[in-house]
Amino acid sequence: MRVDVVVVGAGPAGSAAAIVAARSGRSVLVVDRATFPRDKCCGDGLTALALRLCEQLGLDHARLANWQAVDDVVLHPPSGRSRRFPLPEGSGQYAAIVPRAEFDAALLDLARGAGADVRTGCGLTGIRVADGVASLDVDGIGTVEAAAVVAADGMWSPTRRALGLAEDGYRGEWHAFRQYVADVGPAAADLHVWFEADLLPGYVWSFPLPGRRANVGFGVLRGGRIAIGDTGRIWIELLDRPGIRGVLGDDAVAEGRHAAWPIPARVNRSVLDHGPVLFTGDAASATDALTGEGIGQALLTGALAAESILTGGTPEVIGSRYRRAVRRELVADHRMSALLQRVMAYPPAAGTTLALAGLTGWTRRNFARWLFEDYPRALVATPRRWRPGALGRPGAYHRQIVPPTCQ
Repeated sequence: MRVDVVVVGAGPAGSAAAIVAARSGRSVLVVDRATFPRDKCCGDGLTALALRLCEQLGLDHARLANWQAVDDVVLHPPSGRSRRFPLPEGSGQYAAIVPRAEFDAALLDLARGAGADVRTGCGLTGIRVADGVASLDVDGIGTVEAAAVVAADGMWSPTRRALGLAEDGYRGEWHAFRQYVADVGPAAADLHVWFEADLLPGYVWSFPLPGRRANVGFGVLRGGRIAIGDTGRIWIELLDRPGIRGVLGDDAVAEGRHAAWPIPARVNRSVLDHGPVLFTGDAASATDALTGEGIGQALLTGALAAESILTGGTPEVIGSRYRRAVRRELVADHRMSALLQRVMAYPPAAGTTLALAGLTGWTRRNFARWLFEDYPRALVATPRRWRPGALGRPGAYHRQIVPPTCQ
């Protein structure tokens, strides 16, 4: 079997790459060892960056039953008064919550609709690169040849491992836990973030879902003040911390099992290409070093990979083009996030930062927009991005969605 592009992994990065490539008329094969819909351990949050990319790809959020728009966020500093940070009203969506089982399946349906050949339950077992062509061994299919491969297969990327590029012992920069919670109280209808002193620079979240449910979890920095072996103990008592229980309510009950996962956040050092193979999303360690958010970055790197392939050239030219695009879009923001991560590691500094952000209505609105990636983390430090309206763009879905026409 031979195709123009093979996409390994059917999460957001893989679907974005498949949609962009297939709509341009390329033959695209998407393979994933999982069957969809499938759960994915995640906070389920979508930032303004992710939402705008979803809209560009043609995702109709109205068709997702558990889509929950977010209007503002309540931040709880290590000490002191909690404060509400509003997002703009009446100009679209800047943040939303949707379970990954629904979200990923909807994006994959878009890839199918664009003309991609989607094969789930088919895992990659091997890959070889020779003379600018990749030969992939895939369960249930056999050998597939392609001039370009998009590796969107996650933190443990089988593609990276099969190519001998995996780093032994690497477990990511962050470690996170997630639990769905039912029967939450009225206060949990808002999005909450707690900066608990013992977890900094990590944080605890409660992200609202319809039907009095919430996605509740926490993330800690690997190698920080919390040993990864202690996170299970923290989880056991987390929901009963007074400030958190006060939001969730006395009737809140954990639903199903809790899950943990590593978060890679080193896009500035990650190997992004190898011959005709481009790494995207978690396979490229493209998550925000400050928050652990990765869906927007996955969608972006998937689209950038497809665009780099479509522009054409040798594998070396395509790889170089993709590296430059990722560097231009993400590396300055990664460095800014890493710097702020160090600041937020200390309770007094974290408290002062949040207090300054909450001084006025203007600072609260713009901090919320910055937190939810309405504009790049390092906007102030990257003059090439300065343009009129950079701080006042409308959110996603502020107009009726018009699905793009498949060519």
